[in-house]
Amino acid sequence: MQVNEFFNTAGSKRNRQVVCADGFKMSVQAFAGGYCTPRADGADKYEEVEVGYPSEPEELLMGWAEEPDKPTQTVYGYVPVQVVTNVIAKHGGIVDGEIPRGVAPIGVHFVVDD
Repeated sequence: MQVNEFFNTAGSKRNRQVVCADGFKMSVQAFAGGYCTPRADGADKYEEVEVGYPSEPEELLMGWAEEPDKPTQTVYGYVPVQVVTNVIAKHGGIVDGEIPRGVAPIGVHFVVDD
């Protein structure tokens, strides 16, 4: 079952899974019951968010893995928004999905200076 299907079945509104330009996918959530700071629904800005079920192992996230031996089948709690922003930039920007407030909305036209 896909992440979005799970939330729809559970009757819960969560962010749609992030899809990056290179095909990398991950769930990025922030809500009252999540592993985020602040632990609140609809905060003006989050400092840490919950990442889950990336489509492939991502070294930048591994320090927050709940089950490091299952990098694509686990949750990453209290990940700083800057780390999530870096992951998105590394994978070419967002082409689809939703992110919590505080994570930079880097689109596919983002260019990193050398």
